[in-house]
Amino acid sequence: MALLVPRRAVLTGAPGAGKTTLLDAAAAAGIATSPEVARELLKAPGGMELRAADPLGFAEEMLEAHAREFERHAGRGEAVLFDRGFPDVVGFLDVSGLPVSPAIERACKELRYTGPILRAPAWAAIYIQDAQRIQDWEGAVASDEAVTAAWKRYGYEVQDLPF
Repeated sequence: MALLVPRRAVLTGAPGAGKTTLLDAAAAAGIATSPEVARELLKAPGGMELRAADPLGFAEEMLEAHAREFERHAGRGEAVLFDRGFPDVVGFLDVSGLPVSPAIERACKELRYTGPILRAPAWAAIYIQDAQRIQDWEGAVASDEAVTAAWKRYGYEVQDLPF
C-alpha cells in the first residue's frame, strides 16, 4: 500500500493573471488554500509605505508571512494550494535589483513545496492595476519573468496554466 503524502502546490506568475480567482475557486471546491501574503501585507496599515520605503524589510515581512502559512498547513494532512511561495520573494527582490538575504535563501532551499508549481503567465487582456497591484504592464511582465526564474533557480519545474 502506497503512502499518500499531502501535496503543497503553488500558484505563481504575473500579477493580475487570475491567481486569486483560481485560488478562490479551489477553496469553493473544498481544497485547502493559503492567500497571497504580499497582498495581505500591502492591505495592512503601513504596508504600501513599507514596500516603498524599505523593500528589503517588506521582503522579510513576506518571508515571515510565508513561513507562518507554510507551518499552519504543515500538520493538517491534506493537500493545500498556496498563492505564491518563498521563491516569489526572491523574484520580488530580483526584479527590484536587491540582494536576497541568507534567511530567504535558506527558506527557499529548506522549506520545499511538494506539489506542482503552476504559473499564470502575464495576460494583457485581464491585467488591471489596483491599490496593491501598482506595476504597469511592463512591470507585470518583468515580475512574471523574475518569479518564474526564481522558482527554477531553486530546482522547481514550473508548469504554465493552459490559458
